[in-house]
Amino acid sequence: MLGAISIAPPSTVTFPAKLLSPIPKSSFNGLRFQRACPNTVVRLPTAWFRRPCSSSSVVMMAKREEEMKEIRTKTTEEINEEVVELKGELFMLRLQKSARNEFTSSEFRRMRKRIARLLTVKREREIEEGIGKRLSRKFDRQWKRSIVVRPPPSLIKLQEEEAAAEAAEKAA
Repeated sequence: MLGAISIAPPSTVTFPAKLLSPIPKSSFNGLRFQRACPNTVVRLPTAWFRRPCSSSSVVMMAKREEEMKEIRTKTTEEINEEVVELKGELFMLRLQKSARNEFTSSEFRRMRKRIARLLTVKREREIEEGIGKRLSRKFDRQWKRSIVVRPPPSLIKLQEEEAAAEAAEKAA
């Protein structure tokens, strides 16, 4: 039926002529599937069969570890404050997006990840204190109700800049 499939150097696999359609040779370096007829070759990239390069992922993991260490040094109140600020910033980004203003789309993911890390550390502390999941959710609801709505730091900074510009115009 199929005949023997032989593995030959350099990464060449031979198939019978009936299975593959004729494809011209190229200088592409990869896995090469070759029919019994040596004129026709099918090549697949070797990257499909290799593990991805992990040098960039190592750097990213190191940055995350640094960030987690920095978060763990904060008190729970500081974590809560930062979560409120980041959620406000995220809301402002959404407004900018809906108003079709300029914004950096990568900020969405960065902020969501930062919020998740903060909440993870907060939950780790609750687990250390022996607070169960149900009680934790009850505390979360109480905390969310107690939040005083205030503008995010970026909006405050923008308002201050506008006020300074108006004051400069009036002075001139």
